[in-house]
Amino acid sequence: MIRFLLKGLLRDRSRSLFPILITASGVAITVLVFAWVGGILHDTVETAARFKTGHVKVRTRALNEQRYPNIMELVLTDAGTIQRKLQTDFPRMIWKSRIQFGGLLDIPDKNGETAAQAPVAGLGADLTSPDSPEIRNLNLKQALIKGALPRQPGEILLSDALFEKLALGLGQNVTYIGSDMNGSMVFHNFTIAGTVRFGIRVMDRGAIIADLADMRQALNMMDATTEIFGFFEDGFYHPEKAAAIKTAFNSAYLAATDIFTPVMVTLEDQDDLGEMLSYMNSIFSAILIIFIFVISIVLWNAGLMNGIRRYGEIGIRLAIGESKTSLYWSMIVEAVLLGVASYLLGTILGLIPAYYLQVHGVDFGYFMQNSSYMMNNIMRARISPINFWIGIVPGVVAPFIGAVISGLAIFKRETAQLFKELET
Repeated sequence: MIRFLLKGLLRDRSRSLFPILITASGVAITVLVFAWVGGILHDTVETAARFKTGHVKVRTRALNEQRYPNIMELVLTDAGTIQRKLQTDFPRMIWKSRIQFGGLLDIPDKNGETAAQAPVAGLGADLTSPDSPEIRNLNLKQALIKGALPRQPGEILLSDALFEKLALGLGQNVTYIGSDMNGSMVFHNFTIAGTVRFGIRVMDRGAIIADLADMRQALNMMDATTEIFGFFEDGFYHPEKAAAIKTAFNSAYLAATDIFTPVMVTLEDQDDLGEMLSYMNSIFSAILIIFIFVISIVLWNAGLMNGIRRYGEIGIRLAIGESKTSLYWSMIVEAVLLGVASYLLGTILGLIPAYYLQVHGVDFGYFMQNSSYMMNNIMRARISPINFWIGIVPGVVAPFIGAVISGLAIFKRETAQLFKELET
């Protein structure tokens, strides 16, 4: 019977081409929107984890409570011991110390006098150790615009925008002015090895990326760090596993009252990311549910109208002896066949622009000039397994329901009335 119905659908374009085009369009839009929304959420989490939060992070209790103004006085001491313990207790995680700092960058003239100064936000990470994962974690190779990555002690990377604004040159010496972990003012000379552009407005305004060993020397922080970042080996954030690791680590320090006690937090515990992601998920989910509902209603109505237009055909088929039950089921099978074809075609049509947006993205930098969130200027789609089956709802389910409801009219009307609607 299925072969017979397929032949009928292929030979009668009015029953196949137009319904497939309508349904496939709805499926394509659904797939594209899901890929776009999924990409925005994924990039938000990934960017925050790379630069600001890690998947989990260990810092002092005082720094975590953010009740003290000078973070350099609230660093983790004996960081090497803590990091080794973390690696032993949670071996499936990658643990790396980082130092976050801020201060002034002083640009000397040819006489050694100050020619210009600019506020900077800095990050000290392990850039020179063999096989250090921080080059990958910070996406430095892709972000490099000029010069090279630091290879020698005292070399730094500078934001390309700040580099151009101050008219600096590669290999030029600059001086960092800030405070160390004891509250004393420090002056430390660096050499500009290269410039970077991350595509993240808050980072590209004025960032310094320096080697961890250099910053420990500059800030008198030997075997100390502001934070220890933890990343899952597969590179993806797993909320349940992160929460379990946090609970296991913090349980060992429940009785401690010292403000320098190490405390672990997850990505969602920081910078209101948990609330923001929950809010974004709720908004996007509501939009997508409404969108799929509207698309399904449109396709459902299309199925109903198609069934009404076929009342004349139904009358002839009943007149020549086909039973109402057989006719009803054949209409449902037809709807499913058309739905499957529409689902496959629509998924392909939706994945094509989704793949383009995944590779190239759309630049929203103009609208994020004053943003303080760790979000990429270029928003990209992301193709995931859900994009391959989400089209079943508008593609197969909606036409199926339309056929089921419109087909019920067959049992409520007399054969003579259906035949009369042929208008012959």
